[in-house]
Amino acid sequence: MTSLRKLGSSDLEVFPLALGGNVFGWTADQDTSFAVLDAYTAAGGNFVDTADSYSAWVDGNSGGESETLIGKWLAARDNRDDVVLATKVSQHPEYPGLSAANIKAAADASLRRLGTDHIDLYYTHFDKPEVPVEEIIGALDELVRAGKVRHIAASNISAERLAASLEFSDREGLARYVALQPHYNLVSRDTYEGALRDLAERAGLAAVPYYALASGFLTGKYRPGATVDSPRAGGAAKHLESERGQRVLAVLDEIAEAHGAPVATVALAWLAAQPTVAAPIASARTVEQLPALLGVAELTLTEDETARLTEASA
Repeated sequence: MTSLRKLGSSDLEVFPLALGGNVFGWTADQDTSFAVLDAYTAAGGNFVDTADSYSAWVDGNSGGESETLIGKWLAARDNRDDVVLATKVSQHPEYPGLSAANIKAAADASLRRLGTDHIDLYYTHFDKPEVPVEEIIGALDELVRAGKVRHIAASNISAERLAASLEFSDREGLARYVALQPHYNLVSRDTYEGALRDLAERAGLAAVPYYALASGFLTGKYRPGATVDSPRAGGAAKHLESERGQRVLAVLDEIAEAHGAPVATVALAWLAAQPTVAAPIASARTVEQLPALLGVAELTLTEDETARLTEASA
């Protein structure tokens, strides 16, 4: 049985891989989404990540499609208490921003779509510096006190704004961020390492990195001359053009071969071993893509392997 990880200072315990819900209602239809969720939870997974805006960018979608599918799945499986459910506010076309009124309205809309009375982890999706942290934290605290949200977290926020938020929470005795969702992976380290990670470490926050596999580049399927059928192929392929990307792939290949493991598993294992990281996020649009992601729960890299990847990705 895979041991769960404590999420920062919260009482939440999560599987070491968060299942990304961005594909549900986009590249995965309802049947496929249900199958992926079933396979993830059957393997011991309990941490599902989505956002109210997924997937508003798709023609014909209006946002909330992922939450709606997850809500239907939770109802069909009657397993709400077995799942740590994370969603986000600020980017839904009908509920943009982080004003107090919008946070509360968006949370109610998310609860309706998810078919639940509480969200386990509620993120501010993109910080809005024009809104005072006092207003944002105050609104989130009201949701916690009302029992609609168990814990709060932040994604895409500067170290300065995060520090101000934590200071206000501590000073006023209000709900306090317990986790961060940064852009972080082997080919994008400066998006988290530095002031933001240092603050997270000091404050006891857990990191739940997104783009953990660099839009698929760190699965190893992007190689010179290879054509990949994926909506994110362009973003992933650009890493092939960099010297660092090629160095990282070479070391990933060597370590993957030594362990008899997929390249993606090794990339996730490096991330899971980094300070503050509780669980990387990765999504699967088919059940067949899941085993390479779930493998992170069983693979522990040696200190030497971790160091080699850290050096290659510098």
